[in-house]
Amino acid sequence: MEQMITFVIPMYNEEESIQLLYEKILDNVLDVYNYEMIFVDDGSSDRSSEEVKKIIVKDANVHLIVFRRNFGKAAALQAGFRNSKGDIIITMDADLQDDPCEIHNFINKINEGYDLVSGWKKERHDPLEKRIPSKLFNKVTSHLSGVQLHDFNCGFKAYRREVVESLDVYGELHRYIPVLAYRKGFKITEIAVHHNKREFGKSKYGFERYLRGLFDSITVAFLGKFYDRPMYFFGKIGLLLSALGGIICAYLTVLWFLGQGIGGRPLLMLGVLCIILGVQMFSIGFLGDMLVDATYHDRYNESHIKEKI
Repeated sequence: MEQMITFVIPMYNEEESIQLLYEKILDNVLDVYNYEMIFVDDGSSDRSSEEVKKIIVKDANVHLIVFRRNFGKAAALQAGFRNSKGDIIITMDADLQDDPCEIHNFINKINEGYDLVSGWKKERHDPLEKRIPSKLFNKVTSHLSGVQLHDFNCGFKAYRREVVESLDVYGELHRYIPVLAYRKGFKITEIAVHHNKREFGKSKYGFERYLRGLFDSITVAFLGKFYDRPMYFFGKIGLLLSALGGIICAYLTVLWFLGQGIGGRPLLMLGVLCIILGVQMFSIGFLGDMLVDATYHDRYNESHIKEKI
């Protein structure tokens, strides 16, 4: 049976690129794969949707999802994932910087046994002010997550269907999809891809995306290690604070027995504060574990099971 390939293509004010992108994708899949293309219009103010509708008239394999306003790339990807039918889902940007000639390489890599193949823009044709923060972001994310990739933010990726079915992407978490998939036990790899210069329009991302990305990297790092065991995180902090507070109070108690006044010493307040904060950390950990236990049956799915006989 031929594999069904779904292309999920978020777009935001890319009207000049749509027709050309469609033709280039078609050149690489026609007569080789069953395919569908899902263009997701993330609140464009130009004629991007109209361009896709022109294509739909002549190609029933092309579909369009239009958002009421700009919700962001993560929401666009999630909408595409939830409406896809393919065995393999390929995501790519609509600005023509992702080269469709790489499609076969992605599919071949998936067929080698990988669950997610991420693109690596090894020679990147972007301004220096974008390349430097991106390189820093990739190094920090790789260190925090333990996933060794060169380019987390490349939108050119290929997934097995079970991967996208297991993901919930929101906020800026589209940058961390490989981390989310890795945490669920999927097999991940990376391939170098050709990166084109932007032909039309301009980049839609500003400096604020790096700030949002920083916050999300902390969230992903935390969830990756302590999602199902919050006590491991809060308990360690609680134990450290309680031990510090106990040592301080024990020291002051010895001084009190020796006849020294301790009631007005700042160290006493510090010791008591550490003990109180330690107890609070333990309490948060207990509450977190209780929530995990109470909601586990609602969240459980079998995306982490590789095989059942």
